[in-house]
Amino acid sequence: MNNTGALVYVVDDDASAREGVANLLRSAGLMTKTFASGEEFLAAPPPKMPGCVLLDVNLPGVSGLDLQQELAKWPVQVPVIFLTGHGDIPMTVRAVKAGAANFLTKPFDDEDLLHAIRQCLTAYLADEVRSDQNVGNMVGESAALQGVLRAVKIVAPSDAAVLIQGETGTGKELVARGIHDLSGRNKRPFIKVNCASIPATLLESELFGHEKGAFTGAIAQKLGRFELAHQGTLFLDEIGEIPLELQPKLLRALQEQEFERLGGSRTIRVDVRIIAATNRDLGAMVEENKFRADLYYRLNVFPLTVPPLRERREDIPLLARYFAQKYSQRMNRKIEVIPSDAIDALTNYDWPGNIRELQNIMERSVLLSSGPELHVTLPEISGAPAAFVACSRASQLPKADERAAILAALKEANGQVSGPEGAAARLGLKRTTLQSRMKKYDIARQYQ
Repeated sequence: MNNTGALVYVVDDDASAREGVANLLRSAGLMTKTFASGEEFLAAPPPKMPGCVLLDVNLPGVSGLDLQQELAKWPVQVPVIFLTGHGDIPMTVRAVKAGAANFLTKPFDDEDLLHAIRQCLTAYLADEVRSDQNVGNMVGESAALQGVLRAVKIVAPSDAAVLIQGETGTGKELVARGIHDLSGRNKRPFIKVNCASIPATLLESELFGHEKGAFTGAIAQKLGRFELAHQGTLFLDEIGEIPLELQPKLLRALQEQEFERLGGSRTIRVDVRIIAATNRDLGAMVEENKFRADLYYRLNVFPLTVPPLRERREDIPLLARYFAQKYSQRMNRKIEVIPSDAIDALTNYDWPGNIRELQNIMERSVLLSSGPELHVTLPEISGAPAAFVACSRASQLPKADERAAILAALKEANGQVSGPEGAAARLGLKRTTLQSRMKKYDIARQYQ
C-alpha cells in the first residue's frame, strides 16, 4: 500500500486538535487541508478531491453527520472517518451505518488514526485510479491528460484512422488500447505491430502474411497481422519506421481494405480499424521525402498528441502511488509511506523517459525497500535529496536485504541478468557487478 501525497481534509472546530492532527498527517507524508466548521467546508469547493475526510461529529452549526450526507452527493465517494467524544458514540454508530468508513474516540492514539487513514486511502486509491484512468490504464487528473481522454471518447465509436503522436514512454499504446476498448470492435482482436522492431525484409510478411514457398524458409503459409486483426483494430506502432518501398502496399490496404499475401495472387479482403503511433514528426518526414504524403494524410484523419510527463506534473504523485501499489502487491511488500521530499523530487524532475522511466524507478524502489517506507531510487536529479540518490544501488542495503533484492529482481526479470529489462538494469547495477554479487551470495548459476 502506498498513499503518500494523498490529500486528507480535517474538519474540527477545536483549533488545537485540528492543527495537531494536521501536523501528524504532514509528518506521515500526507497533504492536508483544514476547516474550522461545516460552513467553512461547504463554502470552499475543494480544488482537489481528497482521499479521505476526518470529521468531528459535534461541529457547531452544520454537524458532522450533515456534512457526511453532503459528501455522499459528491460524484466520487470519499471515505469519512469520524472523530468523536465519549458521549457521541450512538451518533457515530448511526453515521457508520450510513456509510462512514470508521470512527475514533478522542483522545485517540496517533498510530490508530494513521492506520485508519491508510486503510481508507488504500481502498480509495483503487477507486481513484479506476476513476482517473477513465480509459484503459491511463492514470491522471491533469488538464493535459483529461484533454486526451476526451478526444479518445470522441473518436473511439467511429472507425476513423487515428494517428497518436508523442515522445517515447508517454503511453501511446495505452491510448490506442483505450480507443479500441471504447469502440464497437472491443470484442474483437487488438493486434499490435512494432514497425521499428521488425527487420525491413520481414515487415511485409508480418503485415500481409505469405504463401508457402514465397521465399527461402517459407515452409508454410502464414497469416499476416491484417488478417489476424479482421473486424478488430490494428495498431501500427512506430509507423515512421515503415520503409518507403512498403508504403504503397500499406496505403492500398488502408484505403481498399484488401491486399495479397507475399508470394500469392489471391486478393484478401479485411475489415480493420487502423491506429498508428509515432514519436517522429511525420509532416517533416513528408517534406523531406522520407514518408509518403498520401499515406500520411490517410493515417492523420484524427491526430492525437499524448503530452510528455513534464507537462502533467500534477499526475506524478498519483502515478508514483499507483506503481508503488502495483509492485508492492506483485512482490508481496508492505509499503506504507513515500517520503514527501521524494515525492517533491519526483515531481520536479523532467522525466526524459516519461512514464516508462517513472515506472522503472518505482519498480526498482520497491525491490530495494525492505520496510514500510519506500526508499525512492531517484535518477541523478538536480537538487534531489542525497539520501534518496544514495539508495539507488543495491549495494547500499544490508547484506540480507541486498540478497533478497537481487533475488526479487531476477524473479521479476524472469532470470534475465542483462539487457534493458534484465535484473541488472532494474537494480541500477552493471551486469558484471550483479554477477559478482550473485556469486558472493551463492545465487543459482542458471541465472548467469
